[in-house]
Amino acid sequence: MEVEDLFSGGAREEAAQSTGQSPLKSLQVDLDFYSESIREVAMEIIEEGYSSYPIFVAHQHEVSVGEVILDRTELETNWTINASTLEEFVEMDIIQEDRKATFIQNYKSARDFMCLFVVVAEGANFVFYPYK
Repeated sequence: MEVEDLFSGGAREEAAQSTGQSPLKSLQVDLDFYSESIREVAMEIIEEGYSSYPIFVAHQHEVSVGEVILDRTELETNWTINASTLEEFVEMDIIQEDRKATFIQNYKSARDFMCLFVVVAEGANFVFYPYK
């Protein structure tokens, strides 16, 4: 799956028009603000048996993976966070089945780190960010 496939509608064009400094600076501010809420959702995903590997999608436009848990418009922040799981990423072929074991090996403790799939116009990547 290409990163463009994650964007819905015209959001890809909007994303391509974004200018200025790296959006990752604002992501760090938002993650510190969202930290406790993301940890609670991660623990709920694990404790309810949905997955042992929660993944949170950080984006500034509509994406087609996961469910919105923290909306940037409602919270007057810069980033929206969707909750997802390793299983959904494999199902959507974002993580290929033959790479699943490698992903699990590199996955950091969900109690200490949030696993983020950061989607920007230029691409997407996994980041592990410590809870505050």
